[in-house]
Amino acid sequence: MAKQFAVVGGGWAGFSAAVELARAGHQVTVYEAARTLGGRARRVEVNGMALDNGQHIMLGAYRESLRLMRLVGVDARTALLNLPLQMRYPPGGEGMDFVAPRLPAPFHVGLALLRARGLSREDKLALARFSTTARWMGWQLNTDCTVAELLERFDQTPRLVQLMWRPLCLAALNTAPERASAQVFLAVLRDSLGANRAASDMLLPRTDLSALFPDAAARWLEKNGHQIHLGAKVSALLPSPCPPKGLTPRGTRAGPSWRVEAAGVAEFDGVVIAGSATAAAALLEPHAATAALAAQLRAFEPEPITTCYLQYAPGTRLETPFYALIDDPASQRWGQFVFDRAQLDARQDGLLAVVISAAGAAAGLPQDELAAALAQQLAADLARPGLAQPIWSKVITEKRATFACTPALARPDNATPLDGLALAGDYTAGDYPATLEMAVRSGIQAARVLTGARR
Repeated sequence: MAKQFAVVGGGWAGFSAAVELARAGHQVTVYEAARTLGGRARRVEVNGMALDNGQHIMLGAYRESLRLMRLVGVDARTALLNLPLQMRYPPGGEGMDFVAPRLPAPFHVGLALLRARGLSREDKLALARFSTTARWMGWQLNTDCTVAELLERFDQTPRLVQLMWRPLCLAALNTAPERASAQVFLAVLRDSLGANRAASDMLLPRTDLSALFPDAAARWLEKNGHQIHLGAKVSALLPSPCPPKGLTPRGTRAGPSWRVEAAGVAEFDGVVIAGSATAAAALLEPHAATAALAAQLRAFEPEPITTCYLQYAPGTRLETPFYALIDDPASQRWGQFVFDRAQLDARQDGLLAVVISAAGAAAGLPQDELAAALAQQLAADLARPGLAQPIWSKVITEKRATFACTPALARPDNATPLDGLALAGDYTAGDYPATLEMAVRSGIQAARVLTGARR
């Protein structure tokens, strides 16, 4: 029998839950407090251009994200630039050049390692040893530790750590290797480096992150008779009808029903809370049965991501869609990756995007100062002095982009102690760090919690 479900939050997790609920034959209403869909991965309008609050790289291993994108009508072949696995630094500098050919796994990584420039024989042997040992271990640790400890245990060379493992850890976990979970890092490597060749492909969005999935999902839902409410902040979730002594714990109510208080009031058979951990905690705190869960969510330590957009004259291009950069905050070198936006969207000719993960220190600088330092870094690394003087710049920091993905971090289940109430978000229990794929998987699982479907 079809039921009525509400989804609180119009980001990637929320729309994944909404689409799965709709596909199961239920009626869905989505509430989003903002006017733009996408949550912490959304479109931002800057100087007439649709940019993002954080430049992203997806992976071929993001199977659930790609599946749902196709389902709601997104053609991944045109919406994403597909590149082979690579870690490339500007030529002529102190970096390396590592590009995997399109061969079956694991030959693609092996040949890329043999061809890699800028790595010594010792570096290459260390990388091969890491990959072989991790496979033998099944990409599993008996006891979690930091990524830095794992790399030391595997005798990784300082240069390989600097040029390969550190930037990969920052990009994937948004947490410095000295604090990041080695087990989560291994899970990411397992499903990319350790899987089939296509899983390791790097996918760069050609469109903004809102259009890439949430906007398309909203259109698909509305076309199929479901409702989307923008600018609708949910202030409270209450059981309806209320039991005389308050909320009843999971398993003791037959046919739970929930009242959602936003601009108006509506009743539903169940609710997916798909906002940030902080927003979810605010909705859970008033209920005794979920007070401990709310406290767990508030205890997550946020990690910011900063993206600096630098506009240059038309025709300003990089030789590749993106380069890795060697960062050194002590020398005011903050940038970790630079992207040529024109190679993703021709309408953004001359626009470069510089990304800083785990950007706490950089985000504390005045925006003009940070933009100037990044422009100077590009000018030096690319040996192009003109890059030191962009036409304009825009710094965007998402202060709560992810949580600090530390060893053995306890993350909540999608099911809550209350019937008819589920959590969706990249912070819920799962193998992955706070990525788009983790958000999507969480939304799917939250929908299954409400419908009683199996994995």
